[in-house]
Amino acid sequence: MWRKANRSNDQGGACIEVAGFPGAVAVRDSKDLDGPRLLVSHEVFKAFAVSLKR
Repeated sequence: MWRKANRSNDQGGACIEVAGFPGAVAVRDSKDLDGPRLLVSHEVFKAFAVSLKR
């Protein structure tokens, strides 16, 4: 199931959606639901999220 941040409505549509899978996280552009998706490991996604918080 795809999810996006609760605050995504505050960003004018500039957000991503994520979906969790065993061993991976999928990421897509919320404005292009049929567009490309990026599949990364949980570790890579966690590092990405930590870097955004800095």
